[in-house]
Amino acid sequence: MKRKARSWAIRKKAKRGFRGYPVATVALYGPTDELASKVAVGIIHGEGQEADPLKRWFSKDVDIRMDEAIEREIVEFIRAQSAHTVVMSDGIMGCPHEEGIDYPEGASCPECPYWAGRDRFTKERIQ
Repeated sequence: MKRKARSWAIRKKAKRGFRGYPVATVALYGPTDELASKVAVGIIHGEGQEADPLKRWFSKDVDIRMDEAIEREIVEFIRAQSAHTVVMSDGIMGCPHEEGIDYPEGASCPECPYWAGRDRFTKERIQ
């Protein structure tokens, strides 16, 4: 039986809206649109700037949204960076593997066939 991911405290912070910089960005990734195995958190210090620092957490055994220890680490990371705003992806944004690092540029990830030819935002087939 599949357990529904509980509501993250991080999601509550994201619902507060823009409160100024620095902004913490939280993005979820997984092999399908239902299982999150990676979360990436970046800190943006000003308009038009790249996320720096950027930290990633991984889970092989359970949906990362269910891991309270990882959630605590993420909250502490955001606090340590003095982020005023948190923005979070609405759902899982694609494969947890990185193009050009884990598999060749322009190819589909061989470990995540769900995402091959699929729009990562709408989850609809594009090919």
